[in-house]
Amino acid sequence: MTTVKVIELLGESSESWEDAAQQAVNDAEQTLENISGIEVEEQTADVEDGQITSYKTTVHVAFALNR
Repeated sequence: MTTVKVIELLGESSESWEDAAQQAVNDAEQTLENISGIEVEEQTADVEDGQITSYKTTVHVAFALNR
């Protein structure tokens, strides 16, 4: 039996929401093992002078706990 833990992370990118999600996974991968998936929870953006300046994606990251 495998136990899976889920954490919430916020990724940020100047390119896209998808890249923001990937940045969150990249950062998680530096300290977590066995990442098995993500669920996109929310997408937001910062806007200046009518232009999007920063994309933000909140993701739930699932990973198996080591025994």
